[in-house]
Amino acid sequence: MYKRVFGIVLDSIGIGTAPDAAKYDDEGADTLGHIGEHFQGNWSLPNLQKIGLGNIRADNPILGVEPIDQPVGYYGKMTEISAGKDSLDGHWEMMGLPMMYELSTYPNGFPKALIDKISAFAGRPVIAKGPYSGTEVIKDYGEQAVKEGALIIYTSADPVLQIAAHEEVVPVEELYKICEYARSLVNEAPDIIGRIIARPFVGTQADNFKRTANRHDFALAPTGETDLVKLQAAGQKVIGIGKINDIFSGQGIDEGYHNESNMDGMDHVDHVLQQDFTGFAFTNLVDFDTLYGHRRDPEGMGKALMDFDRRLGAVMKALRPDDLLLITADHGNDPGFKGSDHTREQVPVLAYSPSMQQHGSLGIRESYSDFGATVLDNFKIDNQVGASFLATLK
Repeated sequence: MYKRVFGIVLDSIGIGTAPDAAKYDDEGADTLGHIGEHFQGNWSLPNLQKIGLGNIRADNPILGVEPIDQPVGYYGKMTEISAGKDSLDGHWEMMGLPMMYELSTYPNGFPKALIDKISAFAGRPVIAKGPYSGTEVIKDYGEQAVKEGALIIYTSADPVLQIAAHEEVVPVEELYKICEYARSLVNEAPDIIGRIIARPFVGTQADNFKRTANRHDFALAPTGETDLVKLQAAGQKVIGIGKINDIFSGQGIDEGYHNESNMDGMDHVDHVLQQDFTGFAFTNLVDFDTLYGHRRDPEGMGKALMDFDRRLGAVMKALRPDDLLLITADHGNDPGFKGSDHTREQVPVLAYSPSMQQHGSLGIRESYSDFGATVLDNFKIDNQVGASFLATLK
């Protein structure tokens, strides 16, 4: 039906508590709902609303993004079946590879043997070593790291090992090599970690340390064939924008773009929109998560969504009649919720093309894999995971 499919993941923009949220102690989490409550309805996402975002929540409206009578697209929400609520779980499941076993997490800190190996390889001391907020850990330990030439290693509730270092003390390329080594240590039980994340920072003292855009994720390689690989094998071009390339370890991706920010990512989307290709362009916009969700900042998260919505208007105008735009998220990260970690939520799914003559509901999808199944269905590629909603789009 469509020559080009553009998928955009609004990282962490959940749309309400998932059915199994109690298992994760996330009952009541509602990223979009709580942002709307924070603004008391005094915000707007006119383009997302136009496609049908508000209609997903007709029974419990998002303040400021209410249902409309005549949306121009199709709308629904998806439920995650993977065991975790990390970006890797969400994206893999979207691309037909649900993660049905839990990865390793470290609420009490990392094993000493693992830290010792990383320290010996790097030839540097390691400080912190346990669960911590990414912004607070460089505030509390950054000066010591600079003084001692040390690595700050920390984690969250997710299956991640993050290594922070000052760019002027540990050059970025050196930090990447250390992360690559750490990656090699945690690919098998008992330590299977989803992502090793390089977190470079700059600044002169605790009150002005700032993480840079040189973040790099060293993800666990996909444990099976993803929809991206299937698309590539079928001769379709696959483009990854943002951390897509990292999450899939480059597998199934022909062309990749690194994002400095959400707006830089949208610049890449605009660039790819001008290309003549047949295939799938997959984008992740991570600022919602890293800058606002984990910091529990509903004001910043809402403004970032409004910034995206403005750019979305230009994307919708640039789409060709034989283009399809799919918008979704990979998990929640409710800025109005307790703690600082991802939240187990359902996520929105929106579909729009200038050629659509109708609109309507996609319902509640039983798995994120329906997203990738729809992309495969469009290119007539056999699929064994997920249920396509392509036939609904008219």
